[in-house]
Amino acid sequence: MHKSAPVLGVALGLLFFSGVAAAASAIADPAAVTNAIHERVELVRAGKPLTIGGEPIVSRLILPRFYETRCFQAAWGPEALDQLQRAIEESYDEGLNPDDYHRRALAEFMPRLRAGAAGNDLAAEADILATDAVIRLAYHLFIGKVDPEALDPDWKAARLIDGKDPVALMESAIAAGEVGSALAALPPQQPIYQQLKTALARYRGIAAAGGWPRVPDGPTLKPGMRDERVTVLRKRLAATGDLGEETGTDPAVFDGTVEAAVRKFQERHNLGSDGAVGKSTLEALQVPVQRRIDQVRVNLERARWILYDIPPSFVLVDIAGFDITVFRDGTPVWESRVQVGKPYRSTPIFRAAISYLVLNPTWTVPPVILKNDILPAVRKNPAYLASKNLRVIDYQGREVDPATVDWSGATVKNFPYLLRQDPSPSNSLGLIKFMFPNEHNVYLHDTPSKELFARDVRAFSSGCIRVERPFELAELLLADPVDWSREKIKAAVDSKETRTVKLETPVPILLYYWTVQGRPDGSTQFLRDIYGRDDAVLKALDGEFKFRKKPLTRNLGF
Repeated sequence: MHKSAPVLGVALGLLFFSGVAAAASAIADPAAVTNAIHERVELVRAGKPLTIGGEPIVSRLILPRFYETRCFQAAWGPEALDQLQRAIEESYDEGLNPDDYHRRALAEFMPRLRAGAAGNDLAAEADILATDAVIRLAYHLFIGKVDPEALDPDWKAARLIDGKDPVALMESAIAAGEVGSALAALPPQQPIYQQLKTALARYRGIAAAGGWPRVPDGPTLKPGMRDERVTVLRKRLAATGDLGEETGTDPAVFDGTVEAAVRKFQERHNLGSDGAVGKSTLEALQVPVQRRIDQVRVNLERARWILYDIPPSFVLVDIAGFDITVFRDGTPVWESRVQVGKPYRSTPIFRAAISYLVLNPTWTVPPVILKNDILPAVRKNPAYLASKNLRVIDYQGREVDPATVDWSGATVKNFPYLLRQDPSPSNSLGLIKFMFPNEHNVYLHDTPSKELFARDVRAFSSGCIRVERPFELAELLLADPVDWSREKIKAAVDSKETRTVKLETPVPILLYYWTVQGRPDGSTQFLRDIYGRDDAVLKALDGEFKFRKKPLTRNLGF
């Protein structure tokens, strides 16, 4: 993968100093403009509202510091303003709203500025408006508009990036950069992001061409059938490129060409690829093009939250896609299906590092499962523990007879024991678990429920990630063909001895949630929003501009 945008201090510094070219504005009295800027900046510094051209100025810290460092002199010339306006228009291609960046007000100011007809007050206000606009735009491109912590209290991938003072960088390199190139460097540069941008442009093109027709409701369409709905189905599949150029056949016949196109569509939507248009496939076909555009925008925003400082080698778990991928030097080298948390026990999003494996692990029942699953089950059926090979252990490590426990009054808070499964193929963790210590107590592991990997939707766990081919993953992570070949890993497991194996170098792991994935071939995969998160992100993305409540650096806000 390519390197991401620079750290926050460098990024904001570059965008500020490159966005404020040193060309002098077309003004009659620079000193008067300086005084006008000073007056307005003092209002901002005092926390009083400042509105310019009907647009509120929202940067309460960076903007005043910038002008104070400049002794309140104007910063923006016509060429720099032109570059800023182009960057604002191009924010549409990032899935953002150009109106968030004072597009209308700046457009109204520009003719008078170019004509040299701006008075002192207008020139001062245009300068401040441009500075606020570039701060807003840079913030969204580099950090994202939506605050994920405001949507999900369990979000654990917050950005806190420290760097040099952006104002100091701006002043030291004010003549070095350009607005467009500096802003273009801020969004994620990884292929994932670029593929999503390609998908956004493509689906907007489809919308501009009229979108696609709605395939009418009705019984399942199958190969060999003749149904007038197939004529509409052909047009729908052709709109997204799933159906290629057709020959002169009866358009109402569900022939082999249509079947191949349906299978292609099903594969792109993570549906059972049976070539028939049943309920699930029909529902996916009927999703309007605007909804697909919004889904891509939502995932571009998610990418801006987290695709930064990505190491060349890491493990990526795509929760909504139910898969895991190992990257080495930016290239995917291994992939497997996974099972993730049920909607009411969703797998959290966070970063960590896999530091060790456990072969033949024991499983100690965590509090949430004890409360919601085990205690209710034991009250109904005293033989439940034995059926699950669960032993009752006190905190001194001694086994306790379950018959001596008062299960009727047991709660998570007063339960004085641990429930533990010994190593075995039927252990809930299977034969291997992969540990990356985190506050959620979430990890990767094997599972005895291997039949569930055949399902299209694989949200079955209590939050942890079950891996379909754990022995292959262990071999990749240990990366030691002499001491830890596949055969030696298997032999260690066959010994039935619980064993911890440290990785020589911890491997970063990223647990994330994508409902859209662009592909290198230009196609786009749409996934189910299993946790129902897209709508909240879209609402915030289309909402009013506001900075996040928490600072993004240790000593600097906005």
